[in-house]
Amino acid sequence: KVSVSGFVGTVKGRTAIRVLNRFRELKKKPYWGNHFWSRGYCVDTVGLDSEMIRKYVKHQEQKERESENPRY
Repeated sequence: KVSVSGFVGTVKGRTAIRVLNRFRELKKKPYWGNHFWSRGYCVDTVGLDSEMIRKYVKHQEQKERESENPRY
């Protein structure tokens, strides 16, 4: 048995390594602050509908923009 967070972490880690090895030019410029994946993930256990997924994605995009351009 594997936890959801453990599985997602493994998938995100391995795919990031494979993509960056396959497309080495991505390493030349540190896109996304050298982070291939965003921090979170969304898991459906009780039946998310498309509107809930849209809200989640918009919220994550907003958080990503805020982390790229912190206010001082």
